[in-house]
Amino acid sequence: MSLSRKRRKELKRLRGSAEELWGEQQAVLDRANSVAREASRQLGHLTREEVTPRVRQGYETYLEPRVSAVGKFASDTGKSIERTMVPVIGSALGTVMSIGDIAKDKRVRAALARVNPKYEEPKPSGPGVGGYIAIGAAVVAAGAIAYAVWQTFRADDELWVAEDEPTPGPDKEA
Repeated sequence: MSLSRKRRKELKRLRGSAEELWGEQQAVLDRANSVAREASRQLGHLTREEVTPRVRQGYETYLEPRVSAVGKFASDTGKSIERTMVPVIGSALGTVMSIGDIAKDKRVRAALARVNPKYEEPKPSGPGVGGYIAIGAAVVAAGAIAYAVWQTFRADDELWVAEDEPTPGPDKEA
């Protein structure tokens, strides 16, 4: 490709202008980077000196009293429940259990038989729904244990991998 002298001169000037423009762009980018670094540094100072104290003051003024009030309320409520409800529930359970014990007492049954001559002692029945559920759960648990034992002791050749004999390295003779 042969270019005329005029075209070569124009290309040389254009190349010089492009290199000059490239240098100017690099200088602008360097200046932009230094401005961005300084802005970041100033933002850090502003955050440390202005924003953080205001946020801390707002937290201490508005949020902290409410959080501590809610914590005190929860603590007082827990203590109140512990003082009032736990003994009530305990005494109710004790009462129910003692009524069951009293109903099983032979003297109470004899007194009921004297008051009501038609009174018959309830005959013990077989296992109820809870008994059947317990039996089912026991069967399932036994099956799971049996399956785990079977999986542990089964003879499966694919589970065992034989160790290979060590191969001699390039510097050792076989």
